Formats: sequence, structure tokens, C-alpha cells
Amino acid sequence: MNPIRVVIAEDDQQIAEIQRRFLERIEGFELVGVAHGLEEAQDLTDVLKPELLLLDIQFPTGTGLELLRTLRAQNSETDVILITAAKEVETLQAALRGGVFDYILKPLVFERLQETLQSYSKHREKLQAMGQIVQSDVDTMLPRGVTSAPTAPSEIRLPKGIDALTLEKIRQVFSADREPLSAEEMGEKIGASRTTARRYLEYLVSTQELVAEVSYGSVGRPERRYRAQA
Repeated sequence: MNPIRVVIAEDDQQIAEIQRRFLERIEGFELVGVAHGLEEAQDLTDVLKPELLLLDIQFPTGTGLELLRTLRAQNSETDVILITAAKEVETLQAALRGGVFDYILKPLVFERLQETLQSYSKHREKLQAMGQIVQSDVDTMLPRGVTSAPTAPSEIRLPKGIDALTLEKIRQVFSADREPLSAEEMGEKIGASRTTARRYLEYLVSTQELVAEVSYGSVGRPERRYRAQA
């Protein structure tokens, strides 16, 4: 199967370089262009016709949402994943109306990008393999259209790869130590690998129990540190 061709549109050259390095580590994807401005992103998309565009929102000459609307008005077949620092609900709503595949908040974490791109790849494969659709197919492809009864707190299930015992260990570390910790430092404290510790830390960020802070060192090596919510 041919790799999925990707264009990165990011005005910050350092962040664009980080995205490029992350993308190189994910199988099945090929970077075909990097744009640091909206016009350049438009040109690369028009000429190269990539399957996927990783798009920032804030540019000196406008916003990525404007480019998104332009692509949709042109019936472009390029899918879009927004990677942005914009946390306004209105921005997310505009992105969803524009049909983005995903909306990732900066600072970008490799595992989060990898998860999204793998989901996107499976999404494309499923669409290409379909002849006609039935409702269950639609419900799988468009999970936002499926509603279910609220889950009682006692019935909440943890995501795959997250177990309650390890989660409680991490909570205990933060209850005893209020200083920000990296995934590597947390791994040492609970006797786990850095990758495992990061998975749990990111889960606690998603539940708003922790806050993640980032500092950029050398190119391609941002360090993410985690602390308990105030």
C-alpha cells in the first residue's frame, strides 16, 4: 500500500521540524512538503494534492481556519488535522464545521500524533474497502453521532493500557510531591518505563487532574513536565 502523503503547515520552523521528525517515526506516512505560510500551504496543497494536511491555526497573514474553508469550498480531497495552541471553544466549533479529522493541542506529544495518524490510516482503509454502507458502519465512522446513557461513576471504565493500580501510584506521588515531574522521573518513582509513565500522565492531563508544561531545549527535544492541578 502506498504511504499517505502529508504536508505540514506551521509558521514556527522549530515546531515544524519537530513535527517532521515525529512523522518520520510513524510507519505508513510520507512527508511531501513543509509550508511556513498560508499562501505556501495553499500552493503545496493545490499542486501536490496530499492526502493529509497538518495545519496550524495562527499565521502572520491569517488563520488556518481560512485555509480550511478555502479547501472545502474547492472540494479539495485533502483531509486536515489541526495542531494548534488555540483553546477557544469557538475555534474548535469552527474546525468541526470545516470537517477536520482531529484537533490536537500544543505542545505536541509524539504518542498523541501517532495515535491520531494510526486512526486516520485505519479510517482511510475502511472507507476504501467499503462498497455500500449500513448504519453500523456510519456509527463506527462517525462516533459523534452515537449517544448513550450517562455512565455512573462506579461504572466508568479506564481506557485500554491504563490500570487503576498504577494510576493510584501516580496520584500518590503527586499528593506527596507538588513539584513538576517529567515522565522519566515519574517512571523511576513508580518502577516503570518512561513511555508507560507518560501514557498515564497524559491520561491524567486529559481528565484535568494534572497540568502539563513544556520547555523546548535542543531542536526536536521538548521536555514535558507534569504537576497537580492547583
